[in-house]
Amino acid sequence: MAFIGEGKRARVIDIFGGRGIVRKLMEMGLSPGSEVLVLKNSLGPMIIEVRGVKLALGRGLASRVLVEPIG
Repeated sequence: MAFIGEGKRARVIDIFGGRGIVRKLMEMGLSPGSEVLVLKNSLGPMIIEVRGVKLALGRGLASRVLVEPIG
């Protein structure tokens, strides 16, 4: 997900990692098919909005989420 620019939308395609990582991200609302709005993508954690909730994801977790840009 790290390549999506600020203000851009994307759709979650898949999540890679062990069961614990996948479960954690899915509990946060990041499941295949969900739409994500990138609010901040610079130094430090990535700030996104998913299902009306703002989340801060570290680069390690964000790299586990495969997305496709929307629009």
